[in-house]
Amino acid sequence: MSTELRNFLSLSYEELEELNLKAKEQRKQRVAADKIQEERLKYLTDQKGIKAVTVMFSDLEGRLHTLDYDKKFLVKSFDNLTFDGSSIRGFTAQRESDLRLGIDWSAFYFAPADIFGAGKALVFGEVIDKNGSAYTGDMRGVLKSFAATQFKDNGYNLNAANEIEGFLFEGVDAEKKFPEKGRFDYVNTGGYYHSLPGDPLRTFIDSVAEIQRAMGFENEKDHPEVAPSQFEINYTYGDVVTAADQIQLYKLICRQVATQMGMTASFLPKPVVGVNGSGMHTNMSITKEGKNLFWDPKGEEKLSSFGWDFVDRILTHGNDICLLMNSSVNSYRRLDPHFEAPNQIKASAVDRGSMVRIPIGNEKSSRVEVRSVAPDANPYMVLYSIFKSGLDGDTAKLENLRQAERYLPDNIYTAIENFRNASWTTKLLGEDVKARFADLKQASADRCPRLLGTFVKPSEVQFHHEVYNQFLWNQF
Repeated sequence: MSTELRNFLSLSYEELEELNLKAKEQRKQRVAADKIQEERLKYLTDQKGIKAVTVMFSDLEGRLHTLDYDKKFLVKSFDNLTFDGSSIRGFTAQRESDLRLGIDWSAFYFAPADIFGAGKALVFGEVIDKNGSAYTGDMRGVLKSFAATQFKDNGYNLNAANEIEGFLFEGVDAEKKFPEKGRFDYVNTGGYYHSLPGDPLRTFIDSVAEIQRAMGFENEKDHPEVAPSQFEINYTYGDVVTAADQIQLYKLICRQVATQMGMTASFLPKPVVGVNGSGMHTNMSITKEGKNLFWDPKGEEKLSSFGWDFVDRILTHGNDICLLMNSSVNSYRRLDPHFEAPNQIKASAVDRGSMVRIPIGNEKSSRVEVRSVAPDANPYMVLYSIFKSGLDGDTAKLENLRQAERYLPDNIYTAIENFRNASWTTKLLGEDVKARFADLKQASADRCPRLLGTFVKPSEVQFHHEVYNQFLWNQF
């Protein structure tokens, strides 16, 4: 179809980076919400080249949902956006289906036209219940509220950065077609750091990195990972809600670039048995008035007593929250000690099999790294559960807690049982949301092989919550 009569906005990547970094700085500086709202509405009104705004939110399992609103409609009706919550897995029942979408104007992104379409901007939404309160099943809202309370009550800034690994496979919709083929096909077999300029994997990584840079991610490094066709593209720290939003955008960008290249970006934790799986190592710190509370040059591994208390509480609740960090059947294939799996509930500066690692750091970079997180988990739920556990959880009266011989489950059934039986997860999520999440995971487990075995089974891919195909989900 001819586009010569259209005149929608299409900014250069350099212009996009400048705009997105400015928006990110406003978010970092906690500029008043009403001021940012006024500024964004003025931009949308004045910028004739914008045709639509994509509003994004995530369901209970972490699936990203998007709705495109006509720009003129959104400007007039942004405070009265409704949607059918009963159509979203894990949200409301049909009899109580109406929910609202609020706009988090601070989480506004100026989008590359070649990826998201010309004349579009992106913004994250907040799910609101019928009575006007935050919806309890919207984990983004739960995380945002928790972070705001920590800042208000204690002056804490919660910071996170995630190292998200994935695989690039031959063909579009490789996950959906797995039941037919029974395998995934690599695009590159070079391995760690080995990828020639211009080959498919390097081209993919370069393209994703360019888009991230344009969207204000502030990239650090990118490279092929240990397994064939595996990648990792790192970017800088952000406040905890920004960090979770960027995980959702990262995976969306990767999938879109891969599709445009005729390939599939997959975030299955262990799509191929016999090679390293994909993790989402989660780096965390807490600052107050510019001071890193995890840093102590005289502390063990230069981590402060505050930091070690944080670690001890995470270790105490490791089994309780394992299902939140590893929420798919396939993720338990990754927790295999033969492939550097972080399945030991202990803390270490050197042992990469530990659930928690204390990386080498200084006053600026001192942090705690939780390694036993899968890339398909709900990022808002992951960051909320770890920070909440580390700050407000219990500390087990267990001798040598940090090095005790304890392990995470090697199957989802045990993880579900631990999750259901833990009083801590009820405090984390409330009885209703906890039960809904556990029921979703139970249904996923029951459709898949109880014993994982040697081969990846079609059912664990077909019914994986990140395979975006509602038709498949209805084939029960």
